[in-house]
Amino acid sequence: MQKIRLLLLLALVQVCIVPPAFAHHVLGRPSYSLSEDSNTPPSMQVETQIGKFFVTYMVFPAFPRANEPGRVNLYATRIDSGEPYAGQVTFSVKDDSWFSSDEEILGTQPIDAGVFRQGFQFNKDGDYIITARFEADGEPYVIDFPLTIGDTASATPITVSVIVIVLFLAGINVIKRKQLLRAKIRADRTDKHA
Repeated sequence: MQKIRLLLLLALVQVCIVPPAFAHHVLGRPSYSLSEDSNTPPSMQVETQIGKFFVTYMVFPAFPRANEPGRVNLYATRIDSGEPYAGQVTFSVKDDSWFSSDEEILGTQPIDAGVFRQGFQFNKDGDYIITARFEADGEPYVIDFPLTIGDTASATPITVSVIVIVLFLAGINVIKRKQLLRAKIRADRTDKHA
């Protein structure tokens, strides 16, 4: 009994002496990227390796809408050393459509506490492509990622095209089967009369 009391007392002292741990990440995001307009998870969080860098980008708020401010956060760290890229990143945007080539520069951002932050505000709902560009060690880096603003139609041109092609092929298949069946019936009739 004496040993159990001693162990409990020792455990209590241990718990009281341990210093508090400070969280660097909250909900999987670096705590320094939180602010009054980012209290929800990002609508997109993508991590990728490009060249000599490991890149993570996030879009805030969770559901960006037209005529409301939003922001892109980009983190770029060297794969070999883990050090953050310390230059500038230029952000641009264009419509995510087959026939759009108009690109608009959103801004060039310096690093701020290990993060490149670019604000945006779109006038209409739609699908867009955000492009982040920077240069390191004489090599250009270009990262494209999609951004959906508001509620866009679920039937994109690619989806519509695929549906049309499938229906066209199914129609041809039905027509060919009917022609084959008619030819078979004619052949059977010819064999019976001969």
